[in-house]
Amino acid sequence: MVYISEISKTVPKKGKNKTKDKVFQLLDKLHIPYERVENDVVETMEECEEIDKALGTEVRKSIFLCNQKKTSFFLVVIPAAKQLDTSALEKKLGVGHLSFASAEMMEKHLGAKPGSASVMGLVNDEDEYVQLIMDKEVADEEWFGCNPGINTDHLKLKTADLLNKFLPRIYHKAKIMEL
Repeated sequence: MVYISEISKTVPKKGKNKTKDKVFQLLDKLHIPYERVENDVVETMEECEEIDKALGTEVRKSIFLCNQKKTSFFLVVIPAAKQLDTSALEKKLGVGHLSFASAEMMEKHLGAKPGSASVMGLVNDEDEYVQLIMDKEVADEEWFGCNPGINTDHLKLKTADLLNKFLPRIYHKAKIMEL
């Protein structure tokens, strides 16, 4: 059983994770309401199910991919139970051979380690190397659940706030498609 704190609606104390600190500072600066929990380390979507129940929304699956030449990077956000068809995605994007990006590239572009990829990590992608691809099913939901760049914390916010306030502020736009 995963430890999960009580829900909080305030900025956590600054800690050891710079991405998490940046995310909550920006959410507050933009006046985006959220609910958050602290939890034991979770590394699988199955482990996130208890967090889903605590927050009242599903934590979304985020997959960090790159092309064969490692010159184009994609953060793909899909429902937790959905399997990604990379061949179909390659065709939709017009990109050849997608594969998981390395841990080094994830750290460089998202400020996250494997198991902690999140849309919130885009606060670190200041050069806009990463393209955000979001499943239409996720974009159409009222609530969005994710981690703030580290898998010992999770938050819930309105999907509209993510798409229309948070992402534009960090110069990113989600490409929404059926995956």
